[in-house]
Amino acid sequence: MSTPAPMRVAILLSTFNGARFLGPQLHSLLGQTHRDWVLYWRDDGSTDGTVPLMQAFLARLPPSQAVVLEAGERVGLTESFLRLLRAATRDGLPFAAFADQDDLWLPEKLARAVAAFEPVRPGVLGLYFARQVLVDADLRRIAISFPLRRPPGFPTALTQNVATGCTVVMNRAAMETVAASRAPAACLHDWWSYLVVAAGGGVLLADPEPVVLYRQHTGNVVGAPTSLLRRGVAALRRGPAAFMRIFRQNVAALIDQPALLTPAARADLLSVAQALQGGHLARLRALRHPGLRRQTWAETLVFQLWFVLAPRDDAASDQTVRPALRRS
Repeated sequence: MSTPAPMRVAILLSTFNGARFLGPQLHSLLGQTHRDWVLYWRDDGSTDGTVPLMQAFLARLPPSQAVVLEAGERVGLTESFLRLLRAATRDGLPFAAFADQDDLWLPEKLARAVAAFEPVRPGVLGLYFARQVLVDADLRRIAISFPLRRPPGFPTALTQNVATGCTVVMNRAAMETVAASRAPAACLHDWWSYLVVAAGGGVLLADPEPVVLYRQHTGNVVGAPTSLLRRGVAALRRGPAAFMRIFRQNVAALIDQPALLTPAARADLLSVAQALQGGHLARLRALRHPGLRRQTWAETLVFQLWFVLAPRDDAASDQTVRPALRRS
């Protein structure tokens, strides 16, 4: 690929059995007011009509506007997106945007993201994300996603992902850093990207305007609850085990990659990791950190209970946090 233009965006699209909703999403890419983009596509083993649909769409694009990665091998959502990101990074693209197969992008989505990066200095990690219009499977409006009540950052990023993947755009510095990192098995690509940029002292650009029609349907990998009550109930139903497994893996993975971290982030991570190996009092002391908060007081309370009460002999703790602490 020739030297990319300074505003060119790599649209990273990983598909898996997405034929039902894929067509309108592809059409929305063509409707972007920011037209300087290249579609990077990888299929993760679809068995429906996704691949023929994509091939027909790609035939409409100039060869310079599409990059197709190897298809067929099932590697999972996070690894599939990271392979796309690595390819766009190798090709020297200045921006990368994650694209889900079942949403619709509003026309100004890419334009708003690129404009948001204007004040970010070259070489500084930057990650843009925005709110979404929540719609049902037939695109009927449900609500707008919640606005941020607390600023994004670190170690807040450990407690909750607020960077919804279908809105995320990264600059070149963030692309290089995330592409070179090793994501833990349980963490999705958008949360990991947010964690890496936040822990690296990057700039987090939160757009208060919605830029995507975010479909809520039974096939969502991750959906968006439409009320604070539903969000709380969903968290309680999931229970602490799944969350704490991801939490521990994220802490350990970041500690194990010190080049990703600012000194302050490393100190915070070591404090959290040591608290996880201690008793209830050690964990309560760790929670004094003002950054260990979620977006609402109710969500924060649930997180704090799970953090304090999680068993010390949790299998994930033995396999992730302790080895990371020994290496630190």
